[in-house]
Amino acid sequence: MKKHRLMGLVLSAALFSIFLPMALMLLWSVAGRWPWPGLLPETYSLRTIKELLTGSASLPRLLSSSILLALTVAVLGTAVGVMTARATENYGFPGRSLVRFGSLLPLLVPGTVFAMGIQITLIRLGLSDTVAGVVLVHLVAAVPYCITIMTDVTRAVGTGLEEQAMVLGAGPVKAFFLTTFPSLLPGILSSMSMGFILSYSQYFTTLMVGGGRVKTIALVLVPYIQSGDRSLSSVYSTAFVGSALLVFFIFEGIIHRIQKGERKP
Repeated sequence: MKKHRLMGLVLSAALFSIFLPMALMLLWSVAGRWPWPGLLPETYSLRTIKELLTGSASLPRLLSSSILLALTVAVLGTAVGVMTARATENYGFPGRSLVRFGSLLPLLVPGTVFAMGIQITLIRLGLSDTVAGVVLVHLVAAVPYCITIMTDVTRAVGTGLEEQAMVLGAGPVKAFFLTTFPSLLPGILSSMSMGFILSYSQYFTTLMVGGGRVKTIALVLVPYIQSGDRSLSSVYSTAFVGSALLVFFIFEGIIHRIQKGERKP
């Protein structure tokens, strides 16, 4: 009983720490005048909503481009994670441990150092200030997490069913997609959600490599926060958190439905 109460208190505290800032951001987004120490705004205004929907920084266009870019990174990062995990877990070859260690190296390099160094390389390759360059940089940040997730899932799934399918006459590709892939699918979606969040929240690398031409919602959000315009920064923050949570819950919903379907006899 005490354990359940403790878990309930922890969960309540976690929900409170999440929803209270969200409520304050929603309130700030429609606040016209809110002098200290008032608990509520004195006046309300839809200035920020109109600015976002009809101004130069169109929120729908900004959200769609940011989500599309992050989903591209998520798909590519997960594909690399699946191939790397299968290579290191299912096959023995010289340097396998080195590959595993190398996949974690991007986590050891500070983001600012990496962004400044990779920018010079991308300028020489003609990829600076391009979407392709931003996707490539985001991939470097997301791939270590995708590989880690897919390595654990691949190790848990194993190759037993795949080997049996090949013994019965199925080719390697057919055996993988008929036996192993359905078991890997929840892990693939988890890897994609991680890759999406990591790409969606990138600011400094996007600024350095994209040069301000590749705009994402994180790139637009930070200057408003620094400018002190609490109303506009609150609207952008709410849109940023809400859109990220929406995509995350979509991934989680798909995973839940897949796992629920697997439990049915």
